Amino acid sequence: MSTVIADISMSLDGYITGPEPGDDKGLGIGGEALHGWVLNSEDSPRDRHFLEVAEHHGAVIMGRRTFDFVDGPHGWNDEIGYAFDHELPTRPPIFVVTHEAPETTRLTGFTFITDGIPAAVEAARATAGERKTVIMGGASVIDQALAAGLVDELRIHLSPVMMGSGTRLFDQIDERVLLNQRDVVVTDHATHLTYRLDRNR
Repeated sequence: MSTVIADISMSLDGYITGPEPGDDKGLGIGGEALHGWVLNSEDSPRDRHFLEVAEHHGAVIMGRRTFDFVDGPHGWNDEIGYAFDHELPTRPPIFVVTHEAPETTRLTGFTFITDGIPAAVEAARATAGERKTVIMGGASVIDQALAAGLVDELRIHLSPVMMGSGTRLFDQIDERVLLNQRDVVVTDHATHLTYRLDRNR
């Protein structure tokens, strides 16, 4: 059965966007600094590795706000898409957690799940088979999945920047979550942290 991985870039002070994120600003003011490791990955094999593993992703989950940006005028295009289009042969199926599916979309190939994060994880894992299921954001979807015990592995790409404000990760976690540290990879652009979670906690 598919392993569920929550994977996201975060600032040293716990933000996954800069201030004022939205459809026209994406990661918010100055938010591109959070993905410096991606933008510099061509010159950094250790950073590039974390994009290359996307080739093994069998399904992806995202929240509605993330989808609204990637489907918007400043979102994914022929040059930039999932994994920043790191030479992936195909884009994995993507499931969007939302209260209501949009009437129209610019992009195709998305499945909208209106029954909550557990239903999205179940559908994505069934599609992924033995390949990995990745929750790519945003903060609310990752927090819900963590709180529900649906995540097997947490990957934080800790960027060397403090945003001061924006969207915080883990704000919806209101009880202790134990993690086992699996791996730490330090580059010039990020510290890549991998933790294993116990679904039976």
